[in-house]
Amino acid sequence: QVQLVESGGGSVQAGGSLRLSCAASGYTYRTYCVGWFRQAPGKEREGVAAIDSYGSTSYADSVKGRFTASKDKAKNTLYLQMNSLKPEDTAMYYCALRLSCAVVPGLIPPSSFFGSWGQGTQVTVSS
Repeated sequence: QVQLVESGGGSVQAGGSLRLSCAASGYTYRTYCVGWFRQAPGKEREGVAAIDSYGSTSYADSVKGRFTASKDKAKNTLYLQMNSLKPEDTAMYYCALRLSCAVVPGLIPPSSFFGSWGQGTQVTVSS
């Protein structure tokens, strides 16, 4: 059974950085896509980044150039490096997993595409 464990959220001032981690298990026999999503109060869930098991990535326009998705294959861990954070980045952030998947650069799959989700980690950016 696929399981995701997230960590790395916190509070920072505008311009600061955070790195979110998503430790995945139960999928070593398959390729995968991991999506990073965020949801702020009163807003719809937004896909911000995606990465697959081969390292291909996609980013939302709102975070492009500031966020970087990466992976540590040996640790089965995915990362979202968030730099130059803005108050509008404040949200609950989630990682999600889809097996047997490959990311098309420039495209982020919708949330319905993913079958497994982490618990979420809060990111708060103050001005």
